[in-house]
Order: sequence, then structure tokens, then C-alpha cells
Amino acid sequence: MLDSPEMVFLMEAHDGLSARIAQSEGFDALWASGFSISTSLGLRDSDEASWSQLLSVVEYMVAGTSVPIVVDGDTGYGNFNTARRFLVSAERQGAAGVCFEDKVFPKMNSFVGDSHRLADIDEFAAKIAACSEARNDEDFCIIARTEALIAGRGVDEALKRAEAYRKAGATAIFVHSRRQVADEIEQFAAAWADRAPLVIAPTTYASTSADTFRELGISAVIWANHSMRAAVTAMRDVCRSIKASESVLSAEAKIASLKEIFEFMDYAEIEETERRLLLRGTSAADD
Repeated sequence: MLDSPEMVFLMEAHDGLSARIAQSEGFDALWASGFSISTSLGLRDSDEASWSQLLSVVEYMVAGTSVPIVVDGDTGYGNFNTARRFLVSAERQGAAGVCFEDKVFPKMNSFVGDSHRLADIDEFAAKIAACSEARNDEDFCIIARTEALIAGRGVDEALKRAEAYRKAGATAIFVHSRRQVADEIEQFAAAWADRAPLVIAPTTYASTSADTFRELGISAVIWANHSMRAAVTAMRDVCRSIKASESVLSAEAKIASLKEIFEFMDYAEIEETERRLLLRGTSAADD
């Protein structure tokens, strides 16, 4: 997908259910968001969740879907060794790739505050190289994310870092910005000149059209946290309604019916399989 001339969209998922929903609504790939998974666990996106906790959630996402899943690995949770262990574990679980960002561990969410310390370029490039060597499948994607724009270092620094990571073995480069417009992304993409696939997450510059991203040669767009944020709004709304009315009646029109949930999760398959196995057992006994 990253090498395809068609731009691909990755929808955020943070548990097995959100992953199933995203696939059912037509998304061809998923983003296992560290921010969203941490939030769903009641933790902050500052490496409060361990990498084993994150991957335990990814396991359910992989099991419940059949589309590629890219796992947000933050900084790799330490040095090159923890990063490659994370990669190996994600690959064994059936993920399609991982993404590591060039901040210092523990990191802070890119949209919180202004203190975003970047890792040494050579150190992070070595981390990418170690991960490239550790994977079993050469098609397993390693996305190197530069936070140079988030840290206020400018486009030239972002380009310098991206090129080092590409040479170290990164499959694609994720350039991140939190500006309200896509000017930094446009400058970066023009100078990058298709050296490797480019990935973006237009969370703050959401008004920029997908066609603009196509014109820039972007390979993949990540809708990075929107299912989780939608869930927060919906759950708070229903909780407030039930608390105020002291009844669930007012909430019924706002929520999925039990029938819809049972159909979506294919409960009928359990009964059908049980019936088939029992019939097989009966036939074997008669023989």
C-alpha cells in the first residue's frame, strides 16, 4: 500500500471493537494509536502504559480483523534493544508494521506543551537499523517518525533527520506537524521529492483536502485519534442523560441496539457451529 500510486487512509483503532468497526466501514488499514490505547486504559500518552500493555490490546485488534495494522511504538520504549523487542513482538502478533518517533523516552503527546526533546540523530538511526535487522519479514514496515517540526526545529532539520532514517532502513517517513495549516508539510514534501513513502496525520490541519495531499505525493494519511474521541463524546453524553433522567429510556435512541451488536459480532456463528458439531457427533455415533 505504501508503494502504491493510490494514497491509503489508516483509521485509528484502540481496541478489538473499534478495529472491527473501522474495517467494516471500509478502511483498508488501521493505526493502533498509542494515544488512543493509553486513553482507553485510563492512562496518559506519556509512556504511562507499558509496551506489553499496548501490544496486549493490539493482539485483539489483529485477531478481530483482516486488514494491515500499523502499531504506534512511540520512541521504542528506550534504546535500540527495547525497540527491536517491541518490533519482534508486534510482528509475531501479526501486525503489518510499527512506527517509532525520534523523541527521548519517556515522551509526551505531541500536542501537549512545548517541551519535546529529540533523540540524537545517529542514535535514532541506529535504532531504526537494529529494527530493520531484527524483523523476520522484509515486507514488515518500519515507519520512522520525525518530531522535528513538533519541537520547533524547522523543515531543514526534519529533512536531515528523515534522510538519515531512510538510509538506516526505514520503509517510510512520517513527518508530524501541529500547525493549523499544512505549509510545513507542503515544504517538506516538495524538498523530499519522493525519496521514500511519506506518511502524515492531519489532526490539526484537518481543513486541508485529501486531493492536496495527493498532489504532494503523500503515500498514507492517518486519522490518528478520531474513533477514541468520538467514543468519549458519545459515552459522556449517554452517561449524563442516564444520570439526569434516572432512566435508560432517554438513551435508547442514541445507542446501538443489542440486536445490532449481536449481528455485528456474529453471535449466530456460535450457534451454527455448535449445531453442526453436534450433528457431526450424532452421525459418528450412529456409524
